[in-house]
Amino acid sequence: MATTARPRMGAALFDLDGTLVNSERRSMAMWAMLLDNHGVVHDEVVLRGFMGRRGRDVLTERAHLFPGKRIDDLIEEVFSFHDHPGLPEIVPVPGAAELVRRVAAYGSPVAVVTSAGRDWAEERLAQIGVRDLLETIVSAHDVTVGKPDPEGFLLAATRLSVDPAHCVAFEDSIAGIAAAKAAGMACVGIATTHAGTELAGADLVVADLTGVDWPLPTINDPAV
Repeated sequence: MATTARPRMGAALFDLDGTLVNSERRSMAMWAMLLDNHGVVHDEVVLRGFMGRRGRDVLTERAHLFPGKRIDDLIEEVFSFHDHPGLPEIVPVPGAAELVRRVAAYGSPVAVVTSAGRDWAEERLAQIGVRDLLETIVSAHDVTVGKPDPEGFLLAATRLSVDPAHCVAFEDSIAGIAAAKAAGMACVGIATTHAGTELAGADLVVADLTGVDWPLPTINDPAV
């Protein structure tokens, strides 16, 4: 049965890590621990390759660096570092919670599309006080292919019964922006983990979410 679209109401689809919460430095530190444990030489470029993507996808591409190791075991090892002393603190991105509340108050549906697991997403969204404002969460386990593939964003639009062309995605990563644009969505790039010049694929680039209003007619959202 066909779903009933909401063509007059735009939807806001938020990435999580780096977009709503500043957690990427922590994640990069954990990936560095994994690489160090297995004697894999790495630099910032290698670590940044994990940003915005499912860890499983990146590890599969780099399986040759871990001969004889199962991807599931490597992921479990990374997760084991979560309470390691000295990891960077997780803090909200400035203006993030306030923007989610503005979108919800306006009446637009809100979703999160993340490359992280559902438990992590639930905890972080509760931490910044917006979990109850979301209509759906698309996590790493809900898709067969992660970002930069558009599957996650398209799934969120389907769940919200909103045409992808009437959605605005908020993303901090190059992979995430590519996924949103491939889904046919307008995209706001947040320069929390990348320089603004690296986010040229977005329709609008901001330093953080402070002062970002809703709706966003400046990027020609057809739903507003």
